[in-house]
Parts: sequence; structure tokens; C-alpha cells
Amino acid sequence: MVGMLSVFIILGIVVSLGKLLILTVNKYSKEPQKPKRHQDNRINRNHLVALSAVVETVTQGQGMIKSITKVKDQRNG
Repeated sequence: MVGMLSVFIILGIVVSLGKLLILTVNKYSKEPQKPKRHQDNRINRNHLVALSAVVETVTQGQGMIKSITKVKDQRNG
């Protein structure tokens, strides 16, 4: 009984110290700022030509591109 009680007390101390350490580090450390990249929403003309050719081929001339939206690149952040 005494052994289990001491394990729970020590575990509680470890958890409390861990939380205290996390709070202290978060309070005094600054979050690194990501460099701002210029958002270029224009689509390369060669890409537009390639997309048009793909749509033309896949839909056998029946498809039409109505809009193109650039999405965020997940690999670069």
C-alpha cells in the first residue's frame, strides 16, 4: 500500500513539474517568425496552356476551364 502511494505521489510531482516547465518555457521564449513570402496569384502562361491542352484532350473537346485557383503549397509551408 505504501509503495503504490509513493508511486502516485512521485508521478504527481513529475507531472506537475513537467507542466510548470512547459508553462515557463512558453512564457519566456519567443515563437520564431516565419519569413513572409510575396503572394503571387498569377498563373504561369505555360501552365495555363498545358492545363487547357489536358482539359481539351481528356474531355475530347467538350470541357471548358471556367476558373483556376492557386492553392497553398503544402511542402513549403
